[in-house]
Amino acid sequence: MGGSKLTVELRGRPLIDYPLQALKAVLGEVAVIAKPDVRLPPLPGVTVWIEPAEPHHPLVGIVEALVLAGNRPVMICAADFPLVTPALITRIIRADSRRAHAVIASCRGQTQPLLGCYQPSAAPLLAPVARQAEQPTRRAVAAIHPLHIEVTHPEELFNVNSPEDLLVAHALLDRPPR
Repeated sequence: MGGSKLTVELRGRPLIDYPLQALKAVLGEVAVIAKPDVRLPPLPGVTVWIEPAEPHHPLVGIVEALVLAGNRPVMICAADFPLVTPALITRIIRADSRRAHAVIASCRGQTQPLLGCYQPSAAPLLAPVARQAEQPTRRAVAAIHPLHIEVTHPEELFNVNSPEDLLVAHALLDRPPR
């Protein structure tokens, strides 16, 4: 998309603002974890955590967030999910995860490990894979046997990766509420 995807505007707001608002509505306290060189828009009231510059892999951010959060679970939501809702976030965090290291979103057999609640016990399991930065995120997270929460509205997992996706997100946001 050119430049920093997180500062790209969608309906006059930075893309990252959409999932942040959904998370704040449910959790109150929100932190963003990013590489040192990632350009972020102003994020009033949001803590920014910096993850190691290398390696480049989504698991690095998940593991670092778990470490920085101390002994607390961490709700992970990719910053390019403009249609995620507080209701879905609530379903994920309220799921009974006593026997799982994570609770992640899933839709029609396709998992989304970048929308999930990770328990502190996931950090030592994911850290070696994160350091190697070779295994796909879905496969690495599947190996820790997460609990899956079925997403009933697939558009909540829509992520923006191109200018075309930005147009689709705009159209989806313009639809009447369900």
